[in-house]
Amino acid sequence: MDHNCLFCKIINGDIPSTKVYEDEDVFAFRDINPQAPVHVLVLPKKHIACASQINAENSALVGKCFEAVAKIASAEGLEKGFRVINNCGKDGGQSVMHLHFHLIGGRKLSEKII
Repeated sequence: MDHNCLFCKIINGDIPSTKVYEDEDVFAFRDINPQAPVHVLVLPKKHIACASQINAENSALVGKCFEAVAKIASAEGLEKGFRVINNCGKDGGQSVMHLHFHLIGGRKLSEKII
C-alpha cells in the first residue's frame, strides 16, 4: 500500500467509494465522473503504479483484474459489449498512479477512442 495513493486509500476504506466488487486481490468501484452509463474502475489491491511496472512477479494480478471485469460486466448487464481501457503515465492520460482499468459500457460506444 502506498499511503499517498488515492486508490490505496479507497481500497483501505479511508475514502468512500461506491464499491461494485471486491475479492482478495481486486477492488472495483464506480467512477465519480462516468463517461457511460456503466463506468467502473477495476484495480489490483496491491499498489502497482502503472502498466509499465507489470512484471513476472505481479502479472497474475492483471489476470485477476480481467477475471473481475468479466464478472462485473455480467452483473452490470453488458451482454452486448463493453470496453476496457488502461491509461499509463501522464502522457497516456493516467491521473491516479495506481494501475487501474476502466470498464465502460451500457450504451453503444463509438469505434473512435480518441
